[in-house]
Amino acid sequence: MKQSVFTESDQRSIPSFDLTNNQEQVLFAYKKMEDIWDETEGEPDLPHRHNFFTIIWVKSGSGNHLVDFTRYEISSGRIFFLAPGQVHQVITPQRPTGLVLMFTQEFVCRYNIGDKFLKMLALFDIVAERPYIDSAGREISSLLHISESITAQFESRRAESDKFRNESVAAWLKLFLIECSQFIEAKKLENTQLMESGAHIVGEFKDLLESHFKTWHQVNRYSSKMGLSPDYLNNVLKNVTGSTAKEMIAARLVLEAKRQGVNTSLSSKEIAYMLGFNDPAHFSKFFKSTTGENFTNFREGAFS
Repeated sequence: MKQSVFTESDQRSIPSFDLTNNQEQVLFAYKKMEDIWDETEGEPDLPHRHNFFTIIWVKSGSGNHLVDFTRYEISSGRIFFLAPGQVHQVITPQRPTGLVLMFTQEFVCRYNIGDKFLKMLALFDIVAERPYIDSAGREISSLLHISESITAQFESRRAESDKFRNESVAAWLKLFLIECSQFIEAKKLENTQLMESGAHIVGEFKDLLESHFKTWHQVNRYSSKMGLSPDYLNNVLKNVTGSTAKEMIAARLVLEAKRQGVNTSLSSKEIAYMLGFNDPAHFSKFFKSTTGENFTNFREGAFS
């Protein structure tokens, strides 16, 4: 089967989808990977983005998953986590099996999952080194039980009239996410002080980064706002996430540049100014040094 080719004309209009079930907007839904494959006869969608959170648990299968312009291997037991707005495309030459869980930001807020909880788990972290965990070779009986409990809520007739269905699903979903977080290899922190404050500092930094990455390019802007020294901030981030503040700032700028480059018809000069670069040449140099390719080549070859 040929992989879909994302042409130059397609690159200016990546579609965004809201969460629907039977053509009605919903707060939570699930699908089986094998059903999606059957519905599309194995043909992958063009790259697109969701306006909701997505968990893709590949129970069996192979192929590729493109997430924010990076290609990851699909393998049995791999669980992908996608935050709203991330560009992705699933390519599975052979019929996979698995589960896709989808839920909106409103679902998170309304049913007591909470943004703080999601940030603490860091499963949907768009600047993470990789957007997945591997469950293969691990004890997954709890994950299976929890996922079956979630889907059972929607497959039973009683659940259709159960006014507490979403509360029940949210509780099971929270347990599912906690179980998944156990598969993340925690990085050992260097001392007790970092251990106690690390999670809070990382969360605060990521919040500031998401709000100010277009205008704050220097580490000291963030450290000053947080009342920390640049060295201390870098030390905590490196120990907890594996990346320094400078690396995380650069990664977020590159990601936004790629999104704008693929999703809009803005010129590289306009994108440079949008991202806070006073000199477009500086932006081009930054992009090349960070990614290893120039911005024009990336734009022309995206998803080819």
